[in-house]
Amino acid sequence: MNFDFTDDQHAIKRTAKDFLADRFTLERVRELAESREYDDAAWREMCELGWAGIFASERYGGQGLGMVELVILMEELGYALAPVPFLSNAAAGLALQFAGTPEQRERWLPGIASGGARGTVGLVGGGEARLVPDAESAEVIVIFTGVGGFVVERSGADVEPIETIDLTRRFARVRADGGDPLVGDGGDAPYRIATAVAAELTGVGQRGMEMAVQYARERKQFGRPIGAYQAVSHRCAQMLLEVEGARSASYYAGWCADAEPETLPLAASMAKAYASDAGWRVTASSLQVHGGIGFTWEHDLHFFLKRAKVDGMLYGSAGELRDDVAALSGVEAVAPAPA
Repeated sequence: MNFDFTDDQHAIKRTAKDFLADRFTLERVRELAESREYDDAAWREMCELGWAGIFASERYGGQGLGMVELVILMEELGYALAPVPFLSNAAAGLALQFAGTPEQRERWLPGIASGGARGTVGLVGGGEARLVPDAESAEVIVIFTGVGGFVVERSGADVEPIETIDLTRRFARVRADGGDPLVGDGGDAPYRIATAVAAELTGVGQRGMEMAVQYARERKQFGRPIGAYQAVSHRCAQMLLEVEGARSASYYAGWCADAEPETLPLAASMAKAYASDAGWRVTASSLQVHGGIGFTWEHDLHFFLKRAKVDGMLYGSAGELRDDVAALSGVEAVAPAPA
């Protein structure tokens, strides 16, 4: 069995890495984060490259590729920390393509695939979707309720902007009494969305690890690079282990979505749960390697740490998804023993 990318997938990864490195230097990311803005010009370029509809059926103007290709893009977008509405739009496209009615797909997918009429997705908890990316600027919002879902136009929902610690992405709280129902219980669409977030977290972790390794090579104490000391080198080694684990789990979930969808719920739940923890732990460990300078606003690391923290809660926390893994595996979740 070949576990490598195809030639086309290698080309997608190279193109994405080069494009994003050019458009989103750390200085540019900081500028956009501090001004609470997206790079609309870069978003238009991404749409022209076909990224917005990379997984969408050609019938609706997409490229007709798969989840693995989307995972490739999401990892690179996370690595660059690109302030663009890609994730929210991709989530809506996945929801509609795999859980929408034929009428919903005909109406909304062409705009989502072209990037001209964006969408987003929210998960309801306590009567509202509390963490919905880019809801203010979306034209259509897909709401998953746990037992089904519905589609509502932005004008038909109560959208309240909220602040999070992640300044590179916009969020809102959404309330809607109902809308146009999805097919059944939503199928595996939420798991496809969770896989995309896991891939983004992998990219965030990779960048955080690289920043730590570079600093450990350059920063000297007692005449030696701090990376020569075991306390630092072992921490960097642990970061590598966790990033590679998140990457393997994310790509496996993407492969399951394309080739073995009956195993996707378990694979995606494991990927998102692991990547949520890994993204936070790796960026937090990177901060420890950097020492005092890592805690300052002037250093760029905190943008990655904050994205990892919010992504970890988005579309299912690590704890919630571990419960899903237990249920899907036929194992009852075990409560911690009393102290």
